[in-house]
Amino acid sequence: MHWHAYQWTGPGADRGNEAERRPASSDFPSSLVPPMRTGDWLAKPAARITRTFDEPGQAAGWMAAEYAKTCDVLLLPERMPLEERLETAVDLLSRGVDVQWGEWLQGGRFVTIGVICCPNRHVSHPCPIRHPSR
Repeated sequence: MHWHAYQWTGPGADRGNEAERRPASSDFPSSLVPPMRTGDWLAKPAARITRTFDEPGQAAGWMAAEYAKTCDVLLLPERMPLEERLETAVDLLSRGVDVQWGEWLQGGRFVTIGVICCPNRHVSHPCPIRHPSR
């Protein structure tokens, strides 16, 4: 197993475009908006992958670093300390569970930071980069 990292920051209202967030839509491949199901990130073009990891700790560390960059512009105070987020992410990714964090930012923007397990237990999409461990 390996893990692909994905990230999106944009107008929060764009998340309401549910049709283009589903793989059955012809707009899905080109849409920058995150998919409705986390595993469907794997159906996006490989260029959308931010990073690929062979260890869940590395993947969770990337998530924590990206999340830390947003802390100054969060709309609401953190509800879960970053250390707890990191610990939970490592545990879940180690067990083959996708982890995606989404937070509202100031100015009506939204950030999504996700790491998706590949292969994925919930969807049958092939690895977008045909990673050697697949």
